[in-house]
Amino acid sequence: MNEKVLKTLEYNKIIELLANKANSAPGKKLCRELVPSTDLGEIRRNQRQTADALRRLFRFGSTSFGNNKDLGYSIRSLEVGSTLSILELLNIASMLDNVARIKAYGRQDRNDGRAGGRASGNDRDSDRDRRGGSPEPEDEARDTLDEYFELLTPLTGLANEIHRCILSEEEIADDASPKLKNIRRSMLQTGDKIHGQLTSMLSGSYRTYLQDAVITMRNNRYCIPIKAEYKGQVNGMVHDQSATGSTYFVEPAAVVELNNKLRELELEEKEEIGRILADLSAQAGAHTEELADDLKIMTLLDFIFAKAELAMEMNATEPVFNDDRSINIRKGRHPLLDKKKVVPIDIHLGRDFDLLVITGPNTGGKTVSLKTVGLFTLMGQAGLHIPALNRSELSIFTEVYADIGDEQSIEQSLSTFSSHMKSIVHILNHADADSLCLFDELGAGTDPTEGAALAIAVLNYLHDRGIRTMATTHYSELKIYALSTSFVENACCEFNVETLQPTYRLLIGIPGKSNAFAISAKLGLSEEIINAAREQIGKEDKTFEDVIADLEQSRITIEKEQLEIARHKESIRLLQEQLQQKNDKIDQAKDRILREANEKAREILQEAKEVADETIRDFHKAGAGADIRELEKKRQKVRDKISEKNDHLSVGGSLSLNGGLKAPEKKAIDPKKLKKGDAVKIVSMGLTGTVSTLPDAKGALFVQCGIIRTHTNVKDLIYVQEETVTTPKLQRSGGGDRSGKMKMSKTMSISTEINLLGKTVDEALALLDKYLDDAYLAHLPSVRVVHGKGTGALRNAVHGHLKRLKYVKEYRLGEYGEGDSGVTIVTFK
Repeated sequence: MNEKVLKTLEYNKIIELLANKANSAPGKKLCRELVPSTDLGEIRRNQRQTADALRRLFRFGSTSFGNNKDLGYSIRSLEVGSTLSILELLNIASMLDNVARIKAYGRQDRNDGRAGGRASGNDRDSDRDRRGGSPEPEDEARDTLDEYFELLTPLTGLANEIHRCILSEEEIADDASPKLKNIRRSMLQTGDKIHGQLTSMLSGSYRTYLQDAVITMRNNRYCIPIKAEYKGQVNGMVHDQSATGSTYFVEPAAVVELNNKLRELELEEKEEIGRILADLSAQAGAHTEELADDLKIMTLLDFIFAKAELAMEMNATEPVFNDDRSINIRKGRHPLLDKKKVVPIDIHLGRDFDLLVITGPNTGGKTVSLKTVGLFTLMGQAGLHIPALNRSELSIFTEVYADIGDEQSIEQSLSTFSSHMKSIVHILNHADADSLCLFDELGAGTDPTEGAALAIAVLNYLHDRGIRTMATTHYSELKIYALSTSFVENACCEFNVETLQPTYRLLIGIPGKSNAFAISAKLGLSEEIINAAREQIGKEDKTFEDVIADLEQSRITIEKEQLEIARHKESIRLLQEQLQQKNDKIDQAKDRILREANEKAREILQEAKEVADETIRDFHKAGAGADIRELEKKRQKVRDKISEKNDHLSVGGSLSLNGGLKAPEKKAIDPKKLKKGDAVKIVSMGLTGTVSTLPDAKGALFVQCGIIRTHTNVKDLIYVQEETVTTPKLQRSGGGDRSGKMKMSKTMSISTEINLLGKTVDEALALLDKYLDDAYLAHLPSVRVVHGKGTGALRNAVHGHLKRLKYVKEYRLGEYGEGDSGVTIVTFK
């Protein structure tokens, strides 16, 4: 593409927005080098990559490539065997850490449950329309980015080794090597010796010679500050003098040897650090190919995800590319305008017509329409999504030419008309059938008659050569030209004369009015001047403008009617959907009721058959000499069983024995009379249990149904009659029911363990006494009492209580795995 059109259509501003989305310097560089392509295969591949990255952003959120620095120089140094600096090695480790993170990000898509099945095409389309995203790939098992993620090599071992040896840009870890650790230990010991000797001097005979009682460093050697007049009194080497000359920094002879040793150790440390860096560089040098590939792929992924981030910000979609040089943009929005204010436009070119003439008043959006089409073409061919509805179409153009704006030049003595004509001449000399040409105010800047004639001639030239062209104009002659020429179409930018405001809607197939008289009248120009101006217009021009006005009024009326029809259609569609849903629910309910009724009937018949068979067998066994009273008892049992079944069916709302459906007879429970342990049934769930907690102000409570504790409401409960079991009467230390009877439903909910942790002795014994009674009545063989270790007071109290219970067979402390001495295992007789 020529550089001029990239600037004219502000493609460079889009590229700058793209570069801002990239995280790394190499990625930003790649963004700024992006230019439109003319290879259809390459364009589609680039668009697919952007779409795949956008899909990942929607599913997994954004990621960062910030640590992806340009390591090209470091990698080349490794290739020739050079030793890298600490910073260079840290940069490599950081990049490898980022590679591992990005590879894990890419691996999410492989483990995101794709095997669970693909959504239907309609579901995918509706999801894309809702989020403004791009079409999903046909093969959801893989996408174009999978290969890049798979080729990344994190080299985790190398990264870990660098991090182990290098703590920061200024610090190598002591454990980087055993020798370095020994050297630093020796340095620390030597430094301590030097400080010890110098400290003793500061507090000893040297005290009067000192300027300050401090130890300082000069030329990397430990010294003490001596007053100038006592310099000769201290045996040692002078390393420095203060600016005033009153102080000399002297290294006492007693520490010279130690300072020399410390200096030698420092040199050994430096040498060992150099060896460590050389070793790390050698390890990295063995992987230069992987490092170079990682750098290249990370930069490319940063670039691709920057395109996706830009598409997400613009609410852009993937355009569909064709090879017939046609354009069909659906609700396109210029990407550099405020997306909250910009009015979307629908525009098509290249199938029904190859030349579009756009008319209308100034500031109505004509130039924006031109720039939108041109910029979308450049963005699409560069692999960028466009801010338009999905399934918008673009085509491949080898060149885009645009004559937009005023290039008047004083230095070149070019007038407005001359500058435009120079640009037009260039376009006519270079454009071919694979070009897209855009002209703003074609023929303007000169005599209107001649300008219109030139504009028609230029458009004819382009039309005859099949060059896709869009042009804006105010000339009525061009409107007539578009009406009278095949494959040439009018379009206008809508304008509201009442409010003097453009709507910015582009209407194809309708020529626009300039509305100069109407606008002038609204702005206060006198009627007399406007009428005089009207008289200057020829009769044909008046007739043409009146026809355009009538067409505009007819279009507005038709659009209103179409909107009203569309609303009625939508209302009818919603009513049909609601009716269908209601019918589906009725059918489902009918099927369920019939199915349940049949199942219940089969159960009743089967049970009746079993009762009858049992009765017949009893009578046959009894024979002629049967005991009448015994037979009567058995018959009464059968009668009671049938009566019980009828009661059950009546309460449950199932089928009665005569086959009819009965509603559950639900007797309301008074929340104030409800007590813990009452046997109730949860009607909505068909579960029976005991009240675990009393209802709150809203009637909410818990019911223990076997091992399940269910949260419900008192309104959903009814009382149930329970069987009782009788056991030998118990002699308990506390009060309570001594009859030996206990509700059966309660026995089903007794836990095999009681937790007394945090209780006082009195509280614990009261709870334990009741629990052991319930557990014994529930026929539990043994239970587990958790009392904890602590001081042993609670354990002793529990054991003392267990000794007094006659139904306790034995008790013992828990073994290893059972809770040790914090638990007592109780076995019943």
